[in-house]
Amino acid sequence: MPIYEYRCCECGQDFEKLVALSAKESPPCPWCGKKNVRKRISRIASGKSGCDSCSSSSCSSCSPSGHS
Repeated sequence: MPIYEYRCCECGQDFEKLVALSAKESPPCPWCGKKNVRKRISRIASGKSGCDSCSSSSCSSCSPSGHS
């Protein structure tokens, strides 16, 4: 199950939640309980260091988070 980031439109709090891919509805806000939440765009984490164009993580054009 992926972790999604949400923002509550009622109280403005941000939160993360493990949600099944098959879920049809967003989870309620854990602070106020309202269901008026929006999924936020978030960065995708990868366990790999370097970048896809490099064969080595010691490539001089890459930093640990990708191209610098």
